[in-house]
Amino acid sequence: MRYLTFAVAKGRLAKKTFELFEQIGIESNMEQKSRKLIFTNEDLKLKFFLAKASDVPTYVEYGVADIGFVGKDTIQEEKKNLYEVLDLGFGRCKMVVAGLKTMQEPYHKNALIRVATKYPNIARDYFYNGKNQKVDIIKLNGSIELAPLVGLSDVIVDIVETGSTLKENGLIIFEHICDLSARMVVNRVSLKMENDRISNIIENLKTLYSQ
Repeated sequence: MRYLTFAVAKGRLAKKTFELFEQIGIESNMEQKSRKLIFTNEDLKLKFFLAKASDVPTYVEYGVADIGFVGKDTIQEEKKNLYEVLDLGFGRCKMVVAGLKTMQEPYHKNALIRVATKYPNIARDYFYNGKNQKVDIIKLNGSIELAPLVGLSDVIVDIVETGSTLKENGLIIFEHICDLSARMVVNRVSLKMENDRISNIIENLKTLYSQ
């Protein structure tokens, strides 16, 4: 029997994902505080590896991983060819448009604006396709809240959990784009070739939410 391989986004999502595995009787054999990236369960023929969140959909699309665990924001931004099969119910937050209060009126008048974001594809899809509005999108990697404060952008598109960071920097939410959470994704070929094993994992995970 071949290994069933899982790509898991590093960080808090990985910790929560491995806790879910344990609840359904799957031991990842991940060593705490280890720098190892790959772990195996020889009894169940399962392999797990940790990857940067933005790379998880790529590993799944190309079949290096049969299954991936990653945030919905990454799935939408990376736009890879895979199946999203399960909302895992944790890591809940939302994607929003936010800015300084002084920009609220110009924004809602569909003025030509500059948008700073870590998620250019999501922003482009929202403004161009969702709102039919032309904008200038600026890709940033650091603290997006800084952009409108120093005049780089008029608004930002970013993830919000509690909204406290926005509030502390004098920003308010203009529009809600979408809700986000951790998701399970599957390679299209793997779902056909390993349907029984993958379906069993999906059903076992679903039982956690029905208890």
